Amino acid sequence: MKIGYLTRVLSGVRFKKMQSAINEVYDKSGKNKIATFFDMIGCGIKYGAGYNDYIIFEFYNMNAKQRKTYLTRLKNKRMISELNNEKYSYIFDEKNVFDKKFAEFTGREIHDLADIDFDGFKKFIEGKEYIFAKPYIGESGKGIEKIHIADFASAEELYKYVTNPEKNFGVIEEVIIQHPQAAKIYPYSLNCLRIVTLVNNGTPYILYAVFKMGNNGKFVDNLENGGLACHFDLDKGEITGCGHTSALVNYDAHPATGIKFEGYKLPYMKEVKELVKKAALVIPEHRYVGWDVCLTPNGPAIVEGNDFPAYDFPQLPDEGKERIGLIPKIESCGFKVRK
Repeated sequence: MKIGYLTRVLSGVRFKKMQSAINEVYDKSGKNKIATFFDMIGCGIKYGAGYNDYIIFEFYNMNAKQRKTYLTRLKNKRMISELNNEKYSYIFDEKNVFDKKFAEFTGREIHDLADIDFDGFKKFIEGKEYIFAKPYIGESGKGIEKIHIADFASAEELYKYVTNPEKNFGVIEEVIIQHPQAAKIYPYSLNCLRIVTLVNNGTPYILYAVFKMGNNGKFVDNLENGGLACHFDLDKGEITGCGHTSALVNYDAHPATGIKFEGYKLPYMKEVKELVKKAALVIPEHRYVGWDVCLTPNGPAIVEGNDFPAYDFPQLPDEGKERIGLIPKIESCGFKVRK
């Protein structure tokens, strides 16, 4: 691994990206560039941390004891390979399969377009203002459309639109009505809790939770689409830090609504924890899963599951907060993180 890491980093495009990362560290901290170069290499060898980990977690501001606690990209990838059987990944990758397997958890009407005829479709859209159309496979909101039914002259025209092979839609869903407290902070997207579970010896554990919100008028909450993510305490039911963006810009309040993040409360925490722990046991072959959970007026519902859980969200640094990564929490569940 050490030789392979060095070879990859010190070649071509990766070296150019590393140079850019070193410059970024210098701009933020003023640290010597040569020293940063060797420190990055050392962190890659010792902790499995690439230059992106080094930047986003601010390894340049940590000591060895703190760095050791962080789940890095390489360690996360190893965890996934140990805990999740890739033969069953299709259940999480294909929306129609996931929706059927987890139907009791989704809390909304969903149809596979391959299974619904025009009469069924017409009945589905009755009384609705909007619906979502999604491809079978996709991530970060790509290929998803929020469709205004009134924009189409007839149900027949809309049915032709969503079943057009060129659109590549696979499923249609009713729009989830959010709990007012979840919608208030940013009303234009479905704002979700990302909760990661780990199952060890048949017992489900919750590793972390963050609250994700949309921004810039977008109807999705993904950071890749300009959204924000905040650390979240499920026991207290509140946001515990600032809003982080993928560009590493932090906000104390939502830029669209001005609502302060830290201390902002959400309901149904007991139900949320029970929901994800129950869902974590549905596919025994996948023991490490990230769940997107929305809050409705009637309780929580699962939007989707991710079999390649993000390790970065819960480790992004909040100013003034203790620098400790995910590894101690993971190992408290009885799972040993390999170096």
